[in-house]
Amino acid sequence: MEIDFNKNNDGLVPVIIQDNSTKNVLMLGYMNEEAYLKTNEFNKVTFFSRTKNRLWTKGEESGNFLKVVNIKNDCDNDTLLISVIPQGPTCHKGTDTCWGETNKPNFGFLSELEGIIEDRKKKSEIEPELRRKEDASYVVSLFDDGMNKIAQKVGEEAIETVIEAKDDNDDLFLNESADLLFHYMILLKAKGFGLNNIVEVLEKRHANK
Repeated sequence: MEIDFNKNNDGLVPVIIQDNSTKNVLMLGYMNEEAYLKTNEFNKVTFFSRTKNRLWTKGEESGNFLKVVNIKNDCDNDTLLISVIPQGPTCHKGTDTCWGETNKPNFGFLSELEGIIEDRKKKSEIEPELRRKEDASYVVSLFDDGMNKIAQKVGEEAIETVIEAKDDNDDLFLNESADLLFHYMILLKAKGFGLNNIVEVLEKRHANK
């Protein structure tokens, strides 16, 4: 890998650390050529600390090492992206990331939708007479009706998806697929689970092959 350590006067290049599983950015550090070589040799991220003015292996004191999965260089050969398996919190303040965020899987819009479903579930737990009118929704009503109704809706949507799969109308098939996924996410939340739990099961199955 060709890295331009001479682009900056201090011989350092910025290094973005990303969780290999969740794809969340955990921290930003800097490496000189010696730190890069040591990182490759021991498979643990080593930076050049500008405050300590020396090489610094992340986790050397806390034990929260960053195990390297792969290293990528950017288009200008002067910024590294390192995918890691964090062995504990990344930030020295004890948080998962240096931005104080929880390092949990994010599925883009699906995670946003999951958050909305969770909010609707909480609203269904409020006594009907105490709810605001604007809190009434289809999803709240499903949670009100209970597990049997939610499971029934998933079954109905699954059948409709299968029917459309055997036809040639792609638009109808995609819409029924969206309905199925939406109601399945409601079922997961009603059971106390989320998409991340399903991903964990799939990952374990893949790892055992």
